[in-house]
Amino acid sequence: MPAADSVQQQQVHLLYAEHHGWLHAWLRKRLGNSFDAADLAHDTFLRVLTKDVPLVMREPRALLTTIAQGMVANLYRRQKIERAYLDALTMLPEAHAISPEARAIMLETLVEIDSLLDGLSPLVRKAFLLSQLDGLAQAEIAERLSISIPTVKRYIAKAVAQCCFAETS
Repeated sequence: MPAADSVQQQQVHLLYAEHHGWLHAWLRKRLGNSFDAADLAHDTFLRVLTKDVPLVMREPRALLTTIAQGMVANLYRRQKIERAYLDALTMLPEAHAISPEARAIMLETLVEIDSLLDGLSPLVRKAFLLSQLDGLAQAEIAERLSISIPTVKRYIAKAVAQCCFAETS
């Protein structure tokens, strides 16, 4: 094993040893349960390891807190989507019930779509959803949102470009 790898392993071990317990407690306090806190603490350290972040840093807890806060926000967003999806499923007749595997795939897809649309401004997102989900024509979208048809076209194109760019990156 090269010496550089050994030094990096030691730095990772030290970072984890010095801050994992603190991060887990910090997350447990915010989330109210140890299970999600443990998952997010683990994921936070994985994120640090996969980023181009120097492992020897001046303020490691500030970095860990910033990453963990984003992960907490993502957890809450995912839980909100999951609740809405499960609520929608309860409205389906039993004859149309889907398998647990299909449910899991649909939930992952919904979370991914939410993530793609999250970067859009509210009006762009609304125009895109009215087009794609409600099947409204551009003139109807323009009227409903009180914007011009060229603006609707531009908004939809922007949303499509964002979704396509995210798929290729």
